[in-house]
Amino acid sequence: MAHAEARLLRCSIDNAPADQFLFDRAARVRVADLVSATSLGGRLAELAGRSVLIATASQLTSALALIELDGVARRLTILPPDTDRTHLPALIADAEIDAVVIDGQAPEALSDLSVSVVCSANLVAGVRDLRTELGTEWVLLTSGTTGAPKMAIHSLAGLAAAIAPQARSERAVWGTFYDIRRYGGMQIFLRALLGGTSLILSNAGEAVADHLGRLSEHCVTHLSGTPSHWRRALMSPEIGKISPRYVRLSGEIADQAILDNLRAVFPDAAIGHAYASTEAGVGFAVNDGLAGFPAQYLDSLPNGVEMKIVDGSLRIRSRGTALRYLGAKHACLLDADGFVDTGDMLERRDDRYYFVGRKGGIINIGGLKVHPEEVEAVINRHPQVRMSLVRPKRSPLTGAIVIADVVLKSACARTEEQSEVKDEILKLCRGALPRHKVPAAISFVPALAVAATGKLARRG
Repeated sequence: MAHAEARLLRCSIDNAPADQFLFDRAARVRVADLVSATSLGGRLAELAGRSVLIATASQLTSALALIELDGVARRLTILPPDTDRTHLPALIADAEIDAVVIDGQAPEALSDLSVSVVCSANLVAGVRDLRTELGTEWVLLTSGTTGAPKMAIHSLAGLAAAIAPQARSERAVWGTFYDIRRYGGMQIFLRALLGGTSLILSNAGEAVADHLGRLSEHCVTHLSGTPSHWRRALMSPEIGKISPRYVRLSGEIADQAILDNLRAVFPDAAIGHAYASTEAGVGFAVNDGLAGFPAQYLDSLPNGVEMKIVDGSLRIRSRGTALRYLGAKHACLLDADGFVDTGDMLERRDDRYYFVGRKGGIINIGGLKVHPEEVEAVINRHPQVRMSLVRPKRSPLTGAIVIADVVLKSACARTEEQSEVKDEILKLCRGALPRHKVPAAISFVPALAVAATGKLARRG
């Protein structure tokens, strides 16, 4: 099994079509060139059997290092660029890291590692003379929004478990707003690589308009991102330059408003939203244009995925779930039956389940619970609203009240117009929500912060 798994990427590279590329803003690499060339400067043998940290600044060089080191390294730990550097010593110790791949100056915390190899998008001739026999462990970090990130161990076969074989005759070009060093982006990277299609990567700090321009230049056909990614893209005039055949959302709750907005902009595209997490893997995809998912999914899903709900929280078991956490201080990843508790809360309405928020993100209003995402889904229904963020504000009476920051599709020119829109939003909320969930105040803001994960940056 280890041998077959280790050959998964290598077989894909050996059979890569001549027009399959990895693109970023500054460079492009033909995937087929990796058969007879290397991005690691001829130092691949030095990394054989080691626990390697991929700590490059560029997504493109991270991708190249992963391709070359799968089956060669014992373990690959993939470092997102936004990781708090104070966590590096603990990560190095827990993952037993003894080598690092970089594409620039290494952080000081990595200077003591015995082997440091530079990866470059400028390939040099090199014969791959190592047998790819190892079943390399792939380690992905969780977002770490409430402290040090956890490290979830995956096998490559598990990461690819939900990726169906594609006909290579179908010309497709994948693009993603995600960073491939996070789980959502990794899924798109593997879909493109194993499917023989090109992939257009985003660049740190790149303006949305510039990224959309590159997606248009390379004729993107399949495009993936979080709902927050898509809301920001829809605010750019450049959105009219792309015409994808497939639009995919994941990573956050896809409410009906964002699905309807994308349908209006891309009437001929297939639009789907998927559920996945770093620990649970890919759960399912929904392609009927509606928020939530059919209740029957709990009885039958493809690829051996099983789901259950315990105390309102979704749990998943499949071949794609992470194997375990690294580090003795972390709790067990799986419950007694082998399910991952995702922490995502569900509510059933008729024959459909809807995501209402995170278990740890509840606002307490005098003992009553409010999921911010549930309120945002209602606010986002207003035709003038592009996106919203619901958060708590301290109150001496109830402990907290609900307030909302709202980005409009177009600015209100007069104070009277703002007042009218606020009244309409509040009326919408009062008609759909219990009194304690209705925002006590609404502020119009020009933009909302989106974290490096592609999700709304929620305040702790």
